[in-house]
Amino acid sequence: MQQNTTQPSDHQTEDWLRLCLVSGVGPRILTALIAHFETPGAVLAAGTTQLQQVEGVGYRLAQAISSAKQKIDLANEFADCRNANIQIVSRSSAEYPRLLREIPDPPGVLFIQGDLRPADAVAIAVVGSRNATRYGIAQAERIATGLAHAGITVIAGLARGIDAAAHRAALAAGGRTLAVMGGGLLKMYPPEHVPLAAQIRDQGCLISEMPPNYVATRHAFPRRNRIISGLTLGTLVVEAAERSGALITARQAVEQNRDVLAVPGPVDSRNSKGCHALLRDGAILVESVEDILDALGPLVEENQRDDGRAIRHPAELQLNANETTVLQTIGTEPTLIDHIVQQTELPTQRVLSTLSVLEVRQLISRLPGGCVVRR
Repeated sequence: MQQNTTQPSDHQTEDWLRLCLVSGVGPRILTALIAHFETPGAVLAAGTTQLQQVEGVGYRLAQAISSAKQKIDLANEFADCRNANIQIVSRSSAEYPRLLREIPDPPGVLFIQGDLRPADAVAIAVVGSRNATRYGIAQAERIATGLAHAGITVIAGLARGIDAAAHRAALAAGGRTLAVMGGGLLKMYPPEHVPLAAQIRDQGCLISEMPPNYVATRHAFPRRNRIISGLTLGTLVVEAAERSGALITARQAVEQNRDVLAVPGPVDSRNSKGCHALLRDGAILVESVEDILDALGPLVEENQRDDGRAIRHPAELQLNANETTVLQTIGTEPTLIDHIVQQTELPTQRVLSTLSVLEVRQLISRLPGGCVVRR
């Protein structure tokens, strides 16, 4: 995604931004307004009586919305974004992440600093305690490193503790990592993570639904968490106490129909009680990156990688050269094994053994008549 956008490319983006800047229009109200009026332009053009037909919209909020075109000047927001090389991506934009569109209350706009790529759709959120133990930090670093080596983007919230450990490990491994912030991109929190944010911006991107100079309050972080889980295929909780904010992210992942995964901890550790509760409630137990890849099902649509490959299942990211070559000759229609041998020019025995590996990894199925098919 190019970052030279300094003005919205269409009126829809401008309408989305103006509507989202109206005080009192949060995720729930925004979702209700769009469900009723269909477009942000129609919302802004509506009268106060029409607006009050939407649940949660009272007279004062209706007045604020109907007068937004006259009272909200977007020039300062555009200038801030232009000066800081921040892109504004609205729900009307093709660059808006597909996974985020699917959640019940997607943001109307995203402010993005850095480079958001199609490959980032294959991502895992790694979250946990801000007051992490050495055990938690070690597990976050180990798993984030493995995810990065597998080509999976690591997403977290730039918080102290587990989040920061996951970001740093992904960066050190040469992988992709994205940070979703509760405040604006020009109001970094916590302040000691300014250098870390700069690294993430260079090797991934920073994301917020709040305007660049918004100073986060404590209420902003639960709202931010739905974006962390919404951008990913699953949320991994590495270490969490019983009342940890990471459990809010896990609950939101469930509501978004995404996988919830958890790392077990010492039975006598207060910082592991939240993870153990998640595991009792059916979260996927994770001891290694392989557990995560095994848990993730096929992707809804092919994901284009930076090297030109199109993958249909995250497990494909860990295939070796021969396994990748064989898999690429197999389609969604039955494929003869003889055809695979001919296409790959590999020895028959090598092809057969590779097919066995692909079958164990649940990437293909064997069919009668010497055929296989992609799952």
